[in-house]
Amino acid sequence: MAMTSPVNFDTDYLRQQVMMTYDKVAHNPDGEYHFHRGPAYASRFLGYDPDELAKLPRVTTARFAGVGNPISIGPIEPGQSVLDHACGAGMDLLLAARRVGPTGKAIGVDMTPAMVSCARAGAELAGLDRIVEVHQGVYEELPLEDESVDIVISNGVVNLAPDKRQVFAEIYRVLKPAGKLYLADVIVQRELTEDARGNPELWAACVGGAMVESELLELAEQVGLNFGHITRRFNCFYNTPAEVKVAKDLFVHGANFTAQKGA
Repeated sequence: MAMTSPVNFDTDYLRQQVMMTYDKVAHNPDGEYHFHRGPAYASRFLGYDPDELAKLPRVTTARFAGVGNPISIGPIEPGQSVLDHACGAGMDLLLAARRVGPTGKAIGVDMTPAMVSCARAGAELAGLDRIVEVHQGVYEELPLEDESVDIVISNGVVNLAPDKRQVFAEIYRVLKPAGKLYLADVIVQRELTEDARGNPELWAACVGGAMVESELLELAEQVGLNFGHITRRFNCFYNTPAEVKVAKDLFVHGANFTAQKGA
């Protein structure tokens, strides 16, 4: 398996940097960052329906910083329970809530307090607060019971975790038997350099911790998620500062990925 973080990597410092970055996005979504944000980016680069996004509160859509479109990977049915794993301000969370309807449940988890507040505010403004619940927590230790959700959606967050196997293990734990993972994340053609892996700024920009494609497939298989495959790719870093900081032949890009827990 490819190395996901360098030797002696300061994971506590990384988490602080990631939280600082997304706290800034929560408070100032229109600031200068190493990555794209907002509903125009989501529709133009990632294929979201602009009319559907226009019906969501701006407190949610302006802070969107995903790298793919997990909502488009497969069906989300009325009455299902969905976890938005590291939900940020909750754009995917609210889209999932609209799909599960009043008999379902959409649960968001995020480690950044300001993003949790934005997600809760967005759910209330959208009239979805009876369907949506948002918790502060980390993806390595999700505040959910075993086998409690039908679908886990995730958008651009696994790359932020040094211990990616633990993140996948938690996804497996909370999924019901035959439950599905709809994941969008950053992948690269080959392993990043030690310097790139050790750059917390690049990690916070979703590049420094990017997986090679084979690693993504292997991690899913290791924890028991079957039928893993990529369904779509996105040039999500086009013309960003993050793009110019890595070699062109790495082909840093977003990808939709799906897998399923055994019955």
